[in-house]
Amino acid sequence: MIESAKEHLRRIIKNYVNLVPMKIYTKTGDDGETSLFAGGRVRKDHLRVSVYGTLDEANSALGFALTLLPTSLNEVASELLQIQNELFVVGAELATPDPARLKMPLVSEKEIERLELAIDQMESKLPALKSFVLPGGSAASAYLHIVRTIVRRAERQLIELHLSGETRPVVEKYLNRLSDYLFVVCRFVNHLLQVSETPWVPSHGK
Repeated sequence: MIESAKEHLRRIIKNYVNLVPMKIYTKTGDDGETSLFAGGRVRKDHLRVSVYGTLDEANSALGFALTLLPTSLNEVASELLQIQNELFVVGAELATPDPARLKMPLVSEKEIERLELAIDQMESKLPALKSFVLPGGSAASAYLHIVRTIVRRAERQLIELHLSGETRPVVEKYLNRLSDYLFVVCRFVNHLLQVSETPWVPSHGK
């Protein structure tokens, strides 16, 4: 049985996060630099900051997409909420040059396998994909497509960071599988809401 997103977050908070009052503004970033999660400072245009900033963008977009899901799709919402939590974990890892210093469980093959299982389960209930489909349909599906493209952008940035040897390969694999999952969940949401997909029809220059 898949652990619910709320249970997952509660376990992380209980076991790994030291909750202390957080001050919103510190004035330490006024010079164009930012502090990394486990120490050290870099410029805000550093590639590492760009990657976890893009993941923050994806997480925010995912949060909005969740508001568009009807209550009848609570199971899908629960999975997306868990993904939001995992994106925070990935962001924390990317904000830390030495992930070993993080006192929380990092994403692993287990999370990737869960996404693959979810993809397989959804595809078993969907009509076979015989052509490209245009992003759209229901509002929730359309916005989840936006989330998917943001995750793809983060993945491209991460590949560049990975070339410097500063990331774990499993993180890149997780983002790749997540974008696959998001494509399928877009189709699945439309299917559950009985909204037709729009196939891509090449214009052939006309």
